[in-house]
Amino acid sequence: MVAVNDIRKVQQRAEGPATVLAIGTANPPNCIDQSTYADYYFRVTNSEHMTDLKKKFKRICERTMIKNRHMYLTEEILKENPNMCAYKAPSLDAREDMMIREVPRVGKEAATKAIKEWGQPILVGQALFADGAAAIIIGSDPVPEVEKPIFELVSTDQKLVPGSHGAIGGLLREVGLTFYLNKSVPDIISQNINEALSKAFDPLGISDYNSIFWIAHPGGRAILDQVEQKVNLKPEKMKATRDVLSN
Repeated sequence: MVAVNDIRKVQQRAEGPATVLAIGTANPPNCIDQSTYADYYFRVTNSEHMTDLKKKFKRICERTMIKNRHMYLTEEILKENPNMCAYKAPSLDAREDMMIREVPRVGKEAATKAIKEWGQPILVGQALFADGAAAIIIGSDPVPEVEKPIFELVSTDQKLVPGSHGAIGGLLREVGLTFYLNKSVPDIISQNINEALSKAFDPLGISDYNSIFWIAHPGGRAILDQVEQKVNLKPEKMKATRDVLSN
């Protein structure tokens, strides 16, 4: 068994390991209740006459276990940009204009929250980095009584799953971002999760996955359910992830 300290590289400049010092997130103010999302979606797309499809979509929404959706697009914005609601109508210019305005704003909000949690002086120009609306401050050797470390980065690992090419994809087209998710994705992940966990945790002597804290990507209810079952996780182990998925 490899000790945690043995994993840390001798060449690192700091004495301690890389540490997550703060996390910040931000969402657009427009929040839609998932229980009414089907009504909203078919209303803004002028598709309320498609009653059977709407009923099917409502059932899909109910099964997701999502409670709220935070969206930049309001009904007022969509009315001003009708092409965004029309099938295959060109709308990339309008979407790009919104992205240029909104992504930096929400990213800055997330980074500012992270810096505030960090406890150090606000130096947005040096610390602003985000993917979407999330920001993480990474450092080492936390300053006592100033910084409050959350996690230590001990090791990382990854696994390429054979046969998974094309299971998830997205393309930026004139109509906007089009994406697809193959129905086999939950099976692909659950069938490979034990091997990936073993590769990551065996060197640390960890085989009881209920003994560790889980932060799984909230990729969907079916994925979480199958992973939970495959790894024999207690329900509370996925609570943090399910809370994020829900809200």
